[in-house]
Amino acid sequence: MLLHHYAFTPDETLFDVEAFRAELTGSRSPIAPFKAALADLQTRLDARFHAGTDIRDLVHGRAWCLDQLLAIAWQQHDWPEGIALLAVGGYGRGELHPHSDVDLLLLLEGDDDHPYREPLSAFITFLWDIGLEIGHSVRSLADCEREAAADVTVITNLIESRTLAGPESLREAMQARIAPERLWPADRFFEAKWQEQIKRHYRFNNSEYHLEPNIKSSPGGLRDIQMIGWVAKRHFGTQRYEDIVAIGFMNDAELRILSQGQAFLWQVRYALHMLTGRAEDRLLFDHQRTIAELFGYQDTPERLAVEQFMKRYYRHVTALAGLNDMLLQHFDEVILRAGEALETVPLNERFEIKGGYIQARSRAVFREHPSALLELFLLMAEHPEIEGVRADTIRLIRDHRHLIDDRYREEPRHQRLFMALLRSSGNVARQLRRMNRYGVLGKYLPAFGQAVGLMQHDLFHIYTVDAHTLRLLKCIHGFRKPEARESFPVAASLIQQLPKLELLWIAGLFHDIGKGRGGDHSQIGARDVEAFAERHGLSQRDTRLVAWLVEHHLLMSMVAQKRDISDPDVISEFARAAGDETRLDYLYVLTVADITATNPTLWNGWRASLLRQLHAETKRALRRGLENPLERDDSVRETRDEAYSLLATVGADMTRVDRLWESLGEDYFLQYAPSEIAWQTQGILAHQGSELPLVMISAPTDDMAEGGTKVFIHTRSVEDLFAATSAAMEQLGLSIHDARIATSSNDWTLNTFIVLDDHNRAIRDPARVEEIRRHLVEELDDPDDYPQIVTRHTPRQLKHFRVPTEVTIEQDPANERTLLELTAPDRPGLLARVGRIFMEQDIALSAAKIATLGMRVEDVFFITDKAGRPLTDPERQERLRERLIEVLDVSG
Repeated sequence: MLLHHYAFTPDETLFDVEAFRAELTGSRSPIAPFKAALADLQTRLDARFHAGTDIRDLVHGRAWCLDQLLAIAWQQHDWPEGIALLAVGGYGRGELHPHSDVDLLLLLEGDDDHPYREPLSAFITFLWDIGLEIGHSVRSLADCEREAAADVTVITNLIESRTLAGPESLREAMQARIAPERLWPADRFFEAKWQEQIKRHYRFNNSEYHLEPNIKSSPGGLRDIQMIGWVAKRHFGTQRYEDIVAIGFMNDAELRILSQGQAFLWQVRYALHMLTGRAEDRLLFDHQRTIAELFGYQDTPERLAVEQFMKRYYRHVTALAGLNDMLLQHFDEVILRAGEALETVPLNERFEIKGGYIQARSRAVFREHPSALLELFLLMAEHPEIEGVRADTIRLIRDHRHLIDDRYREEPRHQRLFMALLRSSGNVARQLRRMNRYGVLGKYLPAFGQAVGLMQHDLFHIYTVDAHTLRLLKCIHGFRKPEARESFPVAASLIQQLPKLELLWIAGLFHDIGKGRGGDHSQIGARDVEAFAERHGLSQRDTRLVAWLVEHHLLMSMVAQKRDISDPDVISEFARAAGDETRLDYLYVLTVADITATNPTLWNGWRASLLRQLHAETKRALRRGLENPLERDDSVRETRDEAYSLLATVGADMTRVDRLWESLGEDYFLQYAPSEIAWQTQGILAHQGSELPLVMISAPTDDMAEGGTKVFIHTRSVEDLFAATSAAMEQLGLSIHDARIATSSNDWTLNTFIVLDDHNRAIRDPARVEEIRRHLVEELDDPDDYPQIVTRHTPRQLKHFRVPTEVTIEQDPANERTLLELTAPDRPGLLARVGRIFMEQDIALSAAKIATLGMRVEDVFFITDKAGRPLTDPERQERLRERLIEVLDVSG
């Protein structure tokens, strides 16, 4: 068996074998004593877990106790010759968690199982009766050889075996039949297990960073530790991890990483099994807070207890994943491919390329030339043909990264090397990821090191701060590829025009670096990046730019998602904040990368169209000059004139157009583009005389990557219309992302909603579009028959996050209306509930900006009273705020 380097000593205080035998002798039935012993064993183990006993004692101790019980149970039956009871798999390693399967092999000498059927059936039934969760197989020696030859999983189970009862000679005979010289030689076994691991990691997106990780199968989990043991055992025949160190496959520092990581993951797994009462390996939100409390973490002003606990988890699994990568690559290079003739190409006095991978030319290179710790990554950026770093050099990096201290960071040569990397034309993002993987980036940028493994306990930020930052840099690099022009046309165009790409890399590195340190992370990051820029010799202009980008990296998305960007005043205000076109272009690219890297569900065609519109309108404002802002009256006049011209071109009855437009306020002409006004006007005029609501739907064409599906509704203005429309759309599985509410002077509504499907995509299918149109007409044609608020089940994950409803009310004097910003837990029917509250409070809604961010919504509503006046009465504002909080904090 392959054991941990820790040696377990049998503990009679955990289970007294002789006392149990005596109790068994005096019992009328063996089942009750066995069940009682198992229950007592788990109680003792749980008590010791709570008392802080070494987790290795508990995991190996439970296996030892089961060994004794199974051996005694075996003796309760009459067995013919030629059979043995073996522990295999995890139990074969002597590891058992509270609800781990007890994997057993009933090994037969010959193929004829008839003499064993009766006692086998009785034995297995007895184990079930006493409550053991067993996984068992019955195989002959020939079966083992045949099935092991066909399946690498079978042979993996069999090489980790121990005899519990019966002749040890049978297990030895089995091991001889499946020995590497007969089946699965080390190279084939390694290749099969490596492919198995690749597929397993792929199921988890090749990332250790998951909100709800699987502590067994995710990258850096327990399987990665076991993988090292399996490969070493198959090749070296090692029985203990210390043996792997002794033969030079692993060093003491790496053994320490493995040992500490395994002990931590065992603690988490034990707690999961104990809390759930089953073999649970998923670290779900349901359990993260409980385990954090169990492990003694406490909330602080800066970090929640659960975030502290998960940071420790991510740091361990990141270290284990890196160790796994390095050791398996080392095994492949040094052992399996040792005889291959690999081409060697010198790069300089310190490095060479061997077999496509860079390696140090001397084991003393980092000790003698500490700058080489940065030079290596610069060389890889300059030589894209280099596939990676050879394992022995990775080990040297890990062994010498401690050389990067304050003195190292202040050395001008090292600063020049780091800036040369950022200015390289190669894949800078990939090299920064490698630097992080090998622990160099966090050493060179200590503030970044503080963010490694730092998570935020919500459903919006689904990666740790360091993982998100590196994904953002990867997105930026992706914008430089030709294929990006289809998915990110504006960003792909702008990134080619940015004068200094290294400034974007720097802003990306620092944009979230201030998180977890108390205070506004944007301001903290701005101070950090300013110090970095000055230390690394950036000009004052460039320093001001990167500091501004970091401090304002959220500004563009906030304006696009929460402000009315059809309002010229909003554009002028944002243009003044941006200052010039260069800043605007940098900010746009950084914003798109930030959104894309935060959560894959956030970036969609509608957000893309909002940002593109904001960028284009702001650029026009900057070119016009900040001293010459576009006045509202001018904007209304230009829009009306252009829409009028479009309608005249298609032969519209201009007298009827004039009559319709007389009933519309100027806000209508600020909210819509001329083409939209012409489309809506034609539809309204064609529909006049019908008693049914007019519902028109415009979907982006197939060649348009951006935008959402527009739903225009023209009907009599009645109470509850917004609530009813929201509920009807939710019944259709649509999510509203923008709402523009207009009412004519003769009480007709002109409401436009931007909707996406449940995959955050625009609806383009003509049949689906027609289905939506018919459903909305049917639901909205009779106000007395408006649909009920949808009460679908709230997703499980949302229940584990407490997001208190927050309501902020402020005035928008330029537009004579009130802004209500709502932050609340996301749940089915939320918009419909808000609409009902507006109705009962006599509130008129003129527009809404809807943003769903993980488990919360951040919505902005532009409201007035029924007479069209802003809500200025503090008491009325407070009643509205209290009512929203009252309803939304308890609903769902």
